[in-house]
Amino acid sequence: MDGMANTSDTSTTTARPSSEEDERNANRSTTPSSEGFKRYIGSGWADRDESLPSARAQAAFAAARRAKVSAAFTGVRLIIPAGDMKQRANDTDYPFRAHSAFAHLTGWGSDSEPGAVLVFEPVGDAHDATVYFRERADRDTEEFYADASIGEFWIGPRPSLGHVAADLGLAARGIADLDHVIDSVDTATLVLREADPAITERVDHARIRYAAEAALSTNASDAPFSIEVGGEHEPDGELARVLSELRLVKDEFEVAELRAAIDATQRGFAEVIGELPRITAEVRGERVIEGVFATRARLEGNDVGYGSIAAAGPHATILHWTRNDGPVVPGDLVLLDAGVERDSYYTADITRTFPVNGTFSSEQRMVYEAVLEAADAAFRVVKPGAIFREVHAAAMEVIARKTAEWGFLPVTAEESLQPENQFHRRYMVHGTSHHLGLDVHDCAKARRSMYMDGVLEPGMVFTIEPGLYFQPDDLTVPEEFRGIGVRIEDDILVTEAGAENLSAGIPRTADEVEAWVRGDVA
Repeated sequence: MDGMANTSDTSTTTARPSSEEDERNANRSTTPSSEGFKRYIGSGWADRDESLPSARAQAAFAAARRAKVSAAFTGVRLIIPAGDMKQRANDTDYPFRAHSAFAHLTGWGSDSEPGAVLVFEPVGDAHDATVYFRERADRDTEEFYADASIGEFWIGPRPSLGHVAADLGLAARGIADLDHVIDSVDTATLVLREADPAITERVDHARIRYAAEAALSTNASDAPFSIEVGGEHEPDGELARVLSELRLVKDEFEVAELRAAIDATQRGFAEVIGELPRITAEVRGERVIEGVFATRARLEGNDVGYGSIAAAGPHATILHWTRNDGPVVPGDLVLLDAGVERDSYYTADITRTFPVNGTFSSEQRMVYEAVLEAADAAFRVVKPGAIFREVHAAAMEVIARKTAEWGFLPVTAEESLQPENQFHRRYMVHGTSHHLGLDVHDCAKARRSMYMDGVLEPGMVFTIEPGLYFQPDDLTVPEEFRGIGVRIEDDILVTEAGAENLSAGIPRTADEVEAWVRGDVA
C-alpha cells in the first residue's frame, strides 16, 4: 500500500490535514503546500467527459419503493443515511458498504459514496427525495491531491452531482447543503438510527433544540422522542420497521439480481470442487476454499455476501465457522456455506456438504439423506398463503423422526416435538429459513407478525437450510457419528403457482454430490 510518508524527504513543508485520516498521520505527511506547487498540480489537465449517463435499470424500481415509503409517512421528513467509512487500522478503512435501506431506496450499490444521505422532504401529501453526497472536487483544490481519504489522487474520481442525478433518476445536492436539512429538523423528523451514528446524533440534537424552543411558547412535553441524545425514539423504530418490511416482497429487478448472484455462486462452488487436489495438499486447505470462492465473488460481483464458511471435518459442526484455518482431509466432509454479492448488493446464500474423496461413508450418507429429506419436506410447504413458520415446522418433523429412529433422543419423535421438550434441537439449534435479499438475513427489523408469522406471498425469497451437527465430544450419539456436520441450503422464490428452488442447479442428492466431486458431472 502506498504510504503518505517519505521520511527521507524534508525539503517540503506540510499542508494542514483536511480529514480525520490525515490528522492521524499529520506527523508523516510530506505533501507540498507552496502556492507554486498548488498552481502546478491544479493545471494542465484534459477536460473531463461531462456527458451524463442514462438512468440505471434499478432507478425506476427504486422510485416505486420511495413512493411506498412516502405514502407511509405523509408530512414527515425522513433522513436515511448510507453510513460512512469505518476505520480498520490507523489510516486504513474497511471496504465501504452502504446501508441496505439506503441502497434499496436509491438504487445505489457498490458505487455508493460514503457519507451520502437520502432525505424525504414533505411537500403536501408527497415528498421530494434528494440524495446528498460529497461531490467531485475540482482539481485546483487541495482535497484533489492532499486528502488520502477522499482525494481523487488517492481513491480515484468521484461522480459529479449531475452524473448521480442522471444515473439514479434522483435529485442530488452537495453534502454541505445537508446542514440546511438538519437546521430544519423538527420533532416529527425521523432518522434511520443505525445507519450513521454521527448523523443520528445531529438529528437528536436538532430535535431536542426544536422541542426546547417550542417549549418557550407551547407545551412540548409530549415530544415523541427521548430528551437524551442517543435515547430510544419509537417513531424512528417504526421507520426502520417499515423500511425492513418493504423488502419482504421482491420486485422484478431484485429477483433477477438474486438469480444472477446464485448463478455466480454455482460457478464458485464448481471452482472449489475443481481445486480439491490443491485444497487437500495445503495445511490450511479451508483457506484455499475460501480464497477460490472469494475470487469468483470479486470477478462477478462486489464481494462475498457474508463471511464464507469453509468447514471441513469436525469444523462442520460449528454453525458459523469462519476462521477457515483447518486442513481438508480425504474421508471427511466439507460444509461450504457461501454466496456471491452482486454490485447491487443482492446476495446468494447457499450451502452444500460434500465428501472430500467423492464417497460418503455409510454414516455420512445416512445423515446427509436425513437433512435432504428435511429440506424437501420444508420446500413442499412453500406456496402463497402458507405461514412462514410452517416451513421450519416441516423440517423439524423430519429431524425429530430421524434422530428418534437412530436412538439419539430420550423420548419419541412426537414427544420431542412438544414445545416443552424439543430434544432434537440439540442437533440443529438454528432456524430453517430466513429472508434473503440485500442483506443475507434480510428484513430483520420486520415485525414477527410479518416475518415468522407472516403469510407467504409471490415474490418472497428466503432460504431453506436444515442441518444436523454432531459435535466431536457429544456422548449422546454413537462414536461413528461424532464430528459429522451436514447442512443443505437453497434459495427459494415464492411464485404464483407455488415455489421455485433458485439454486436447484447445484447438485443436491447424495448420488449427485458424489458424481460432482468425482468429476462425473459439469
